[in-house]
Amino acid sequence: MTKSKQGDVLLLVGTRKGAFTFRSDARRKKWSIEEPLFPGRQVHHFIRDPRGDGKSRFAATFNDWFGSDIQRSTDGGRTWKASEGGVRYAEDAGLSVKCIWHIRPGRAGEPGVVYSGVDPAGLFRSEDGGATWAEVRGLTRHATRSQWTPGAGGLIAHTIILDPADPARMFVAISAAGVFRSDDGGTTWQPRNKNTRADFLPVKFPEIGQCVHKVVLAPGSSTRLYQQNHCGVYRTDSSGDSWKDISRGLPSRFGFVIAVHPRESETIWVIPAVGAEYRACPDGCLAVWRSTTGGRSWHKQTRGLPTRNAHLLVLREAISTDSSDPAGVYFGTETGQLFATREEGRNWELIADFLPPILSVEAATL
Repeated sequence: MTKSKQGDVLLLVGTRKGAFTFRSDARRKKWSIEEPLFPGRQVHHFIRDPRGDGKSRFAATFNDWFGSDIQRSTDGGRTWKASEGGVRYAEDAGLSVKCIWHIRPGRAGEPGVVYSGVDPAGLFRSEDGGATWAEVRGLTRHATRSQWTPGAGGLIAHTIILDPADPARMFVAISAAGVFRSDDGGTTWQPRNKNTRADFLPVKFPEIGQCVHKVVLAPGSSTRLYQQNHCGVYRTDSSGDSWKDISRGLPSRFGFVIAVHPRESETIWVIPAVGAEYRACPDGCLAVWRSTTGGRSWHKQTRGLPTRNAHLLVLREAISTDSSDPAGVYFGTETGQLFATREEGRNWELIADFLPPILSVEAATL
């Protein structure tokens, strides 16, 4: 394995009251924080585009009075522009975008392409760097749409995964509808939920209706994905054709976040919560659980984390890894704490407190 350099780390943190940028020189303990962007607006996702010169940024913003939009910067976040016309369903859709949940820059060979996922659930695509947007109708007008139902956060398309090896294949996850896969660049979509549970429905293993919380693609693979579901943690080695339950050994099947190692396809991290009725750490102990065996076994990581009276929750976008070696892992809580490890979870440190509720965390090694 070739070790990556210990470069500067950039953390982009979206909160309920704006977006914050953190920087660290080679992941030393001292972090700088910049003044918040978009103060007063919820930032559901704040992400750097790794393509080109790496200076492009996107932010999914929302305000109760002014609605939602995708803000974009091409100069490292110094100046920002809103999209031209917003992210909107066509008039014949009978739908209106409430907010944008997720942004995914396109592949390296698609310099202007960007995707976004919205509430009510839909997928949008831009071909001009986020200036204008259009529906991916194959998904937003899917034949099963009448069976999609909102979760507690709404009817949201929150995960977009582009297969780096196959330009025609991509995945989207919707709560509560499940995982969908396209093998033709988004023209058609098939549900891919076999063997994932929906305990809140009369039929426990339906084709449609699973409440997926987050999905990640393993590095170096086009077939292995992991998901944290409302009803368990799962792995697929068949691009979603079937899933295997890997929840055994965890204190709870419920949780929102899942992260995968940047180079090791067997290493993942989750942060369980008690359940849908009590969305907080089991026993008031903030613990990250790591598997280095693809979910066959789990190890509890708590060193440096609060383990008593810590009734915290980590939301679905609020965990990320960098590409250093050893990998850094970063997560933020709904109560405004930002934690980091430079040692893949062996030791954790609090790098910020008293932030607004954290909605998203994205890390990049510069």
